[in-house]
Amino acid sequence: MAPAVVRRAHFSSSCPSAGRRQLGGMADRVSLAPREASPPRVSWEQGSGVPIRGRVWAKAGGSFQQDRSGVGAASPSPLQGVEEGRVDFLKILKSANSIIPHVVLGSTILALLYPPSFTWFTTRYYAPALGFLMFAVGVNSSVKDFIEAIKRPGAIAAGYIGQFIAKPFFGFLFGTLAVTTFNLPTAVGAGIMLVSCVSGAQLSNYATFLTDPHMAPLSIVMTSLSTASAVFFTPTLSYLLIGKKLPVDVVGMMSSIVQIVVAPIAAGLLLNRFLPRLCSAIQPFLPPLSVFVTALCVGSPLAINIKAVLSPYGLSIVFLLFAFHTTSFVAGYHLAGTWFRKSADVKALQRTISFETGMQSSLLALALANRFFPDPLVGVPPAVSVVLMSLMGFGLVMLWSKKTQV
Repeated sequence: MAPAVVRRAHFSSSCPSAGRRQLGGMADRVSLAPREASPPRVSWEQGSGVPIRGRVWAKAGGSFQQDRSGVGAASPSPLQGVEEGRVDFLKILKSANSIIPHVVLGSTILALLYPPSFTWFTTRYYAPALGFLMFAVGVNSSVKDFIEAIKRPGAIAAGYIGQFIAKPFFGFLFGTLAVTTFNLPTAVGAGIMLVSCVSGAQLSNYATFLTDPHMAPLSIVMTSLSTASAVFFTPTLSYLLIGKKLPVDVVGMMSSIVQIVVAPIAAGLLLNRFLPRLCSAIQPFLPPLSVFVTALCVGSPLAINIKAVLSPYGLSIVFLLFAFHTTSFVAGYHLAGTWFRKSADVKALQRTISFETGMQSSLLALALANRFFPDPLVGVPPAVSVVLMSLMGFGLVMLWSKKTQV
């Protein structure tokens, strides 16, 4: 038998002793390069900004093994523990969005039990709060996403039908039932109809972002266009359904769109494009802050209008609005399912248009009720709608996000 030929592995290195076998019973693996001669390879986790150091070792058998600190290292160091802790901490921050439904429920209970915990968050803070949520969406999006969204006129048209045809129909139906069947004051029925006349809510964009991030730009485009169109649709629908023509401030509404939607999203996109390191540094902290802001936006209207909500009509109003939002969510979901049944992303479109139809700008309806209707009961349905819409919408986020992860 011919003697076995042993080939020596050749390693290209600036240090000639890098591949030399250690003597005197040392471990049976050799580092390719001295630690001070070659910088550690760094792998960045997306959005966390936490470096994971890695070394490559050559075994005597000729195979290579990658040894990452904090994953499979034989001798962990104190520094490794610190890095591992940072990774876990950032993962906790980034996963904060998963508890939004629970936080919304908790803020609702707290507002009912102790209203002063939210009454300090008055209506003047609503626009900056919603703007912050839009900024968080912009940071995690790109200009290309919005360009692709504009190229889907069919989806935008479906959103319009859901918001300005299906939703007003359900508003008129349950507003009429409130007066004829539940014997509630006419002002309450008018308040339910008013909720159905306004445009989509910015919270629907955030809900879509949490469930289907790639659909968030489409949701934002639909909400922005419907909000711009509301200067015509809201007065017209309110006149047809309620019999009262509301003088909507066109300039003020367009200014609100710029402040709440356009400017924050543009700032997030620019930050993501030109300052990626800063963007990666702040990304892990946006989810917990967004959860906190969402809780304030839900608890505040309920706490401020707590007396009206707990009035003798309160339970009936909650039931009617629950039915209104449920039918709106379902109608939007099935509308998209029928319209885009042959589309590859039909499920994502169904979820997106369901959010657009079921979640509307109840805060705008509340502002219109307080400004243009002398009876304070008209503002009770919009205040209850803010809470129910958020609870139901983010409950669907929790349900649908689990399905998309399977």
